[in-house]
Amino acid sequence: ADRPLDGKKEQWCTRNQIRFHAECKSTEKQSKIRKMMGLTEKTVFCIIATVFYFAFAECGNVYKIGVGIADITGPAAEINMMGYAQLTQRTAGIHLRQFSRAFVVDDGVSRILFISIDAGMTSQLIYLEVTKALKEKYGGLYTEKNVCITSTHTHSGPGGFLQYALYIVTSQGFIRQSYQSILDGILKSVEMAHKNIQPGYIFWNEGDLYNTSINRSPTSYLNNPREERANYATNVDTNMFLLKFTDLNRKPIGMINWFAVHCTSMNNTNYLISSDNKGYASILFEQKMNGKSFLGKGPFVAAFAQANEGDVSPNTKGPRCIDTGLPCDANTSTCNGQNEKCIAFGPGKDMFESTKIIGLRQYEKALELFESATNPISGPIGYAHQYVDMSSQTVKINATTNATTCKPAMGYSFGAGTTDGPGGFDFKQGSDDVDVEALFGTKSDSLFWNLVRDLITTPSEEMKNCQKPKPILLPTGEMKFPYAWQPFIVPTQILRIGQLAIVAVPAEFTTMSGRRTRNAVQKILDKCSKTQNKVVIAGLSNTYSSYVATYEEYQVQRYEGASTIYGQHTLQAYIQEYEKLAQSLCTGNTLPDGPVPDSMLDKQISLQPGVIFDSAYFGKTFGDVTKDAKDRYSPGSTVSVSFVSGHPRNYLMLEETFMTVEKFDSANGNWTVIATDADWETKFQWRRTNMVLGHSEATANWEIPEDAQPGRYRIRHFGYSKSIFQKVSPYKGSSKTFVVKKL
Repeated sequence: ADRPLDGKKEQWCTRNQIRFHAECKSTEKQSKIRKMMGLTEKTVFCIIATVFYFAFAECGNVYKIGVGIADITGPAAEINMMGYAQLTQRTAGIHLRQFSRAFVVDDGVSRILFISIDAGMTSQLIYLEVTKALKEKYGGLYTEKNVCITSTHTHSGPGGFLQYALYIVTSQGFIRQSYQSILDGILKSVEMAHKNIQPGYIFWNEGDLYNTSINRSPTSYLNNPREERANYATNVDTNMFLLKFTDLNRKPIGMINWFAVHCTSMNNTNYLISSDNKGYASILFEQKMNGKSFLGKGPFVAAFAQANEGDVSPNTKGPRCIDTGLPCDANTSTCNGQNEKCIAFGPGKDMFESTKIIGLRQYEKALELFESATNPISGPIGYAHQYVDMSSQTVKINATTNATTCKPAMGYSFGAGTTDGPGGFDFKQGSDDVDVEALFGTKSDSLFWNLVRDLITTPSEEMKNCQKPKPILLPTGEMKFPYAWQPFIVPTQILRIGQLAIVAVPAEFTTMSGRRTRNAVQKILDKCSKTQNKVVIAGLSNTYSSYVATYEEYQVQRYEGASTIYGQHTLQAYIQEYEKLAQSLCTGNTLPDGPVPDSMLDKQISLQPGVIFDSAYFGKTFGDVTKDAKDRYSPGSTVSVSFVSGHPRNYLMLEETFMTVEKFDSANGNWTVIATDADWETKFQWRRTNMVLGHSEATANWEIPEDAQPGRYRIRHFGYSKSIFQKVSPYKGSSKTFVVKKL
């Protein structure tokens, strides 16, 4: 029924016999029935197998499925956000919490674990530590080979959790709390998924989602061959592919979809932790399926996973010059030669509305596909994995010519940033017209740029020749102090769920790079299988190694090409590797592990100071209100209450909240929580008011929904303070009661 791979029928039958056999013998009741009817075990198996065979035509295989979710929100104050590399963009509260969403799928013989996290990218360090912890707890059930950790690529989460120097230098090094919150949350979500495993079905669906993304480097895309571009209607991938997980009664238990769009609706002026547009889409889906459960607490889990979003922006109004309103220069993304004035916006009036609109569009499309998903997933679970040193791969160009990849390096256009978030210096995309020595040769007020200036080295002639035509800004592959700046060794992986192949890529693939990779994998799988295979790209998976542009896009040297760190043949090297992985899935032959990357946890350095102490205002205590609510509000208005606060980094409140909105229930005299700091309509803000005295304030905001029930409400704040003697103590505070009523 699931059309096993050619030559693998016997293996498939064995796999299903094991599962059916277990089902037949699962209860004492079934055993008694067999005795009463005088049936042999073999006969019972044949009957059940026949029933399952015909059921497969509609439902597909029965799999063991588990889903889980856990909070991974990091430090909500004074930590540099990961994504835009803006030194001044430091966390100062929470709009949307970050979560890890885990999915286990098992066919009775093999098992895979797919994890999607609301983070900027997947850290090699976290990937190594997660799989290490899973091996210690579950033996060989979960390993590097069958575990995939992919990231949504929000640019509004606290940084400092990666192990390579380039990616943590703006956060002033390693931030233990950022790292630990993600690590612990992933493990908790996996534990939940593992405990919740149950038999069920998987269905797939796909469709096109328009008006949600644009290509932010269209001139690079146009450099791809005309005949190749003619195969596609748009210069971005509009396809959304979805998996629907149900129990045996067809009750939904989970969903994953893959759609390519950057999580940069929240721009680099934002200071509130946010899971951005994909996080909001997950919230909407889980709220619909889980009813009144609090966010992150319901049984249904919905992951809006990332795909090949390298050159894909959610800012659909496109880039404009903020001083004139005119379009930016198409080739350099500048306005009168200045990159910082060229910024993409939209589709909303501000970044919050834009996040909401792009998230809502993804949610609505996913819900449409989910509700009409009837295509059954059937076939075996499989996986192929190999570590690869991407700095020294031989690439076959044609029958007579080979080329090699390079040690990692970042080009000039990396310094320019993108139209989603321009860089802080006078770089231009697609240009090498900059005096690097002048740029880095003088003292700056920035600790970051002083550090870069002191550590930067001149690229070797070998690197220059290998990376051509890239003008090298940072020769990261030759920068060794205090440790490696970018990865040499990366994990490559394909997970198989029936007829679906999930290609886990360790970077941000551009639209055309993703298409070429998908097509190459599909071609291999189609040769060895009669199944109608489906292939998706899972971007930013298992580690982070910047971007992968096509050979043609690389020649233009916009941001994505400048950030393709292993040179112009990077994509072809990856395609060769994923073809090898696909062939491994076809033959069943296990590939060598390859060179395993080092964990550099013990080498990490942090220049970010911790919390020294907190103190309350004179005559006040922690939790006291400094600005109270009004007496009366109407739906659509906003309540803001400020409190004497401790530092949010004293205790991260994982699986808890810094604020609640509560409604008084006159029937029983109790207060009921109706919203927390994870909800869209709330914003928790924090600010220092006196650094020397350790004073700070927290402001809890609630935008009252239009459908809010009339009644009496209050807002509460929870936190922890640290004394001068380093004792950390909990506190809480409450606003006065206020009335919500339509005027």
